[in-house]
Amino acid sequence: MAEPRAEAEDLDALIDDLDYLPGHFHLEMQLNFEPRSPALLRARDLKLQLDGLRQELELAAGRQRLAVRHLLGTFAFYLEKLDEARERFLGVAAEDPGNLNAWANLAHVYERLGQEDEEEACAGRLAGLMGLAADPEVSADPQLLAARCLAEQGYAHGFDVGCASPEERARVLAAGITLYDKALSYGQQIPMEEKRGWYFTMATLFIRLDGIFLELGSEEQKRLPAFNRTLALLRQVLKSSDPHHRALAWCYLGILLERKDTFSTTPMGVHDCGYSGTDPLDCFGKAIEIAKDQPPILNRLAKIFHFLGKQDMAIGTCNMALDVLRDPELNWQAYCTRAKIHVRAYLHDLERVKIGLGGMPDRNHLACAKADLEEVVKVCPGLKTYLDMGQVYYYMGVDAVQELLAVDESALNEALVFLAKASESELGATLPELQLLRGKCLRIKGEEANAVACFKRAVELDDAGSSHTEGFGCLLEALLAQWSQAQLNDSELGHEVDVWLRRAQSKYPAARLRQELQRVWRGHTDEVLGLARALVAQGRLALVRLFFETMEQDSSGHSPSEGGEGPAHS
Repeated sequence: MAEPRAEAEDLDALIDDLDYLPGHFHLEMQLNFEPRSPALLRARDLKLQLDGLRQELELAAGRQRLAVRHLLGTFAFYLEKLDEARERFLGVAAEDPGNLNAWANLAHVYERLGQEDEEEACAGRLAGLMGLAADPEVSADPQLLAARCLAEQGYAHGFDVGCASPEERARVLAAGITLYDKALSYGQQIPMEEKRGWYFTMATLFIRLDGIFLELGSEEQKRLPAFNRTLALLRQVLKSSDPHHRALAWCYLGILLERKDTFSTTPMGVHDCGYSGTDPLDCFGKAIEIAKDQPPILNRLAKIFHFLGKQDMAIGTCNMALDVLRDPELNWQAYCTRAKIHVRAYLHDLERVKIGLGGMPDRNHLACAKADLEEVVKVCPGLKTYLDMGQVYYYMGVDAVQELLAVDESALNEALVFLAKASESELGATLPELQLLRGKCLRIKGEEANAVACFKRAVELDDAGSSHTEGFGCLLEALLAQWSQAQLNDSELGHEVDVWLRRAQSKYPAARLRQELQRVWRGHTDEVLGLARALVAQGRLALVRLFFETMEQDSSGHSPSEGGEGPAHS
């Protein structure tokens, strides 16, 4: 036994000298770190990301499909579906026998399964491919294998889960870009079309990273080098033969050209790449033109336009996709996205009404969204469709001014029915937005105690670092309503507010929590003052101080921005 042990020690020493290590389970992603969230919430986040990856697989082409399949196996592993993980990695190894990540990942799975012989066989195969064994395989260039290994690892960093702050997300995206750069240094022999696929993913990571820098208010000098490089990468992607990459590259170019105005001076990359006179709208138009007869690409573009707030463009793109393929069973994404656009338009107008701007929102948006979702429910019912239907019926059932009065009791009941169906799914009971929506329905129906239970559950299910504080605000409002109706006494109210405010402080960013408290204060001034008197009487002075600090900031004009970005997991 001494000889194999010595060989293993020699192999470990060789691996220590490498500047890359195959496999996905050692990467510095939150996915691989000790979970900070409860097991239930981590499983929820993994499954939601898994759904997104399955959609990625539908659009991926060439070797990028292997990168997606590696992630499907990795997520299956962390969901304790070890047989599925093994089959995923075996499938990659069968299709691409020289795939370093496949053999490293298989070795990791076999180790967990306790199958030592299979683990050693995979490790031996990996060592041979990397030129580390006594009889290395010479069927492929080790540099080429290393480059593809690193590119697959870089791709994975765009799908991490568990990041609790923008700074963490930025670090993960930057690490992915670094891996791609290392892949390019190894991959001199990589075919140009394959490299363009790498450039596309790098540009995607760079654009997301720049979005985080904008969110954090980073200095433009920190953003500028990456911004210029992204333009150069997209210029190369525009030469791709893949219509998906080419269409999205034009779309991304439009996004960057719109962002150039966030710099004090036009970035030199705009001029260097020949885009000095290019209009962003022309870029979006070229993206749509390339995708005009391909519904999957049109649907991806529509989602991006929707995210960017370009709702007219998004709905037009959805309509194009449906003109090409109207069957909801084959093109349900277009119906779902168009429904979301209508709901977003209605909510935008509703928020304006709440602050005294604009006229009544157009309820025809809700009718259109309902019609689209009914088409989807017929052919592929599921969690997200049920949740979206519940949301539409909720807004059909409440007033279009302050969401305080029931205008259609049957619509509210329909909302609760669809939310109950959503709760039956594996993930339904773990979504905070479902609990929030159910609580709002029950509050309108006068079931305050049931509503409070839902809002508490919504807060419990929110991720640490989440900016979606509406559930907590609704909980405060419902508790105040119970107190004003004598369903809670002063002591019970003080205890509830103390417990849940402390929980909220440990979960939400301080600035966002302050904004939610300001909203409750402005809408329920008398009740909040009554609450403050009750808290003083109970000696909960720190709580009172927090409330009055919030009121002071609100009265000094530092009011929060209205509206929100929608559910965290929609």
